[in-house]
Amino acid sequence: TGHSVVLVAGATGKLATQILAGAPFDIFLAADQARPELLEEKNAAVAGSRFTYAIGSLVLWSPDKLPLTGTALGSLDTMRVLRLAIANPKLAPYGLAAEQALDRLGFLTPLSGRFVYGENIGQTFAMAASGNVTAGLIAKSQLASLPEKQRGHWIDVPGTLHEPILQDGVLIMRAKDDDVARSFMSFMKSDKVAGVIKRFGYGESRP
Repeated sequence: TGHSVVLVAGATGKLATQILAGAPFDIFLAADQARPELLEEKNAAVAGSRFTYAIGSLVLWSPDKLPLTGTALGSLDTMRVLRLAIANPKLAPYGLAAEQALDRLGFLTPLSGRFVYGENIGQTFAMAASGNVTAGLIAKSQLASLPEKQRGHWIDVPGTLHEPILQDGVLIMRAKDDDVARSFMSFMKSDKVAGVIKRFGYGESRP
């Protein structure tokens, strides 16, 4: 199209705060629904432009086979997980989902002293990949970005253990009359993008 996209990655909560403070973004692709809804309520995003582009999934992951020898998250208390990386639940939707899952399994309080918090899910993945923690609760899509030989061992976290990680996109008010931004929003709803989203480990949610 002759147009380029500049990506700015960060914790959903922090990006939303920056947008409310006037940061020059045109489109917000969040990792939850709450922040795009908030931007609409605050008249910082175009009403009616919000849509769910993906449904996230969590996995408990270690780049090495051990100590994740089980196949169910319910055996987490018997694994030798000394330090567990999770995203900050106050800033990152994946962190909130991780906290909900641990709480429903009865592990939140017993394991709380072992948590190492990443500011966002990207930082959480980096900590787990570095080996500085035993394992991490990360987005399944992050595994899809790795070569197969580097995917280590993971355990899927059942979606029934946490609220759905519905990820919404919304057009920011400053771009309401920007044809390029609107075209990109339409592109995000296309079959081509839906295929990419599915291939990278997300659940698909077509508008």
